[in-house]
Amino acid sequence: MNILISGGSGFLGSAFSQEIISRYQGNGKEVHITWLTRDKTQAHPSRVNMMTYDELAKTDNDFDVVLNLAGAGIADSRWSDERKEQLLASRVKPTESLLEYIAGSRTKPKLMVSGSAIGWYGTQGDKPLTESSGYETDFSHKLCNTWEQLALKATDYGVPVAIVRTGVVMHPEGGMLGKLMMPFKMGVGGQLGDGQQVMSWISREDWVGAVIFIIEQHVDSAIDSQVTQNNATKTSSDTPAVVYNLTAPNPVSNHTFTKTFGAWLHRPTFFTLPEFLLKLMFGEMSTLLIDGQKVLPQALQDAGYEFKQPILKQALEEQQ
Repeated sequence: MNILISGGSGFLGSAFSQEIISRYQGNGKEVHITWLTRDKTQAHPSRVNMMTYDELAKTDNDFDVVLNLAGAGIADSRWSDERKEQLLASRVKPTESLLEYIAGSRTKPKLMVSGSAIGWYGTQGDKPLTESSGYETDFSHKLCNTWEQLALKATDYGVPVAIVRTGVVMHPEGGMLGKLMMPFKMGVGGQLGDGQQVMSWISREDWVGAVIFIIEQHVDSAIDSQVTQNNATKTSSDTPAVVYNLTAPNPVSNHTFTKTFGAWLHRPTFFTLPEFLLKLMFGEMSTLLIDGQKVLPQALQDAGYEFKQPILKQALEEQQ
């Protein structure tokens, strides 16, 4: 299997690459990974090929799967107008390059897996949200929806699309957990606001496992038609497109997360950052910290995926 990845060197793409190479070689299967990059001199595993976006526009290589993960971190800095434009461009431009490749390729990929986030649903408190739920319009929704709608244009060329809406990914090497390690280790970690906001999370191991599962369901076997129907999304063509929530089945409150994380690190969690201070510090971006989302992985579970780390305490304790 040949897999092309935008954002391959990132927190998720690198873990996916290492795991699928290890898993397939262990089963005697062949898998070849190619990372799209703007700089071929960047560090990468020896078993990963590198390709620039300019080379992609000219290549005759065929890929079975396209994994579209490129995008600047939504929580990396305050949402100024300039930052919002950067967040959008960092997703749109790589996706447009992939669509141009797909349009010109002689043998089309069997599947495009395109990143998104649970921010697509907007702020809806503790209301349970599945792939068939509606949304509230805010910046996070607009950003995710623009990215999703662009990726879905791959179906115009006969390429099925799986949209993966990712929750908070738990692993100390990066993401939210990586940013919180230092303050919590210093004993100054604490809950945000009243701590009642719901956090929809997933371990990095399960994120990787779920994406491999989705690829194998759609590429190597015929996915159950009823499951596909339940999480299908509208496109302008008859080519199938589906949505998966990549979240653990047991979301937690921020208070529970704080206490569980502190206990795992053997550190106190007495501090609280009040809501007004979070708004003052982060502006509009504070919604990511204050307003919860209870997003459930119904499509994954309906398709038969079994979570390896469904409980937060277990996910933290089993980090490697």
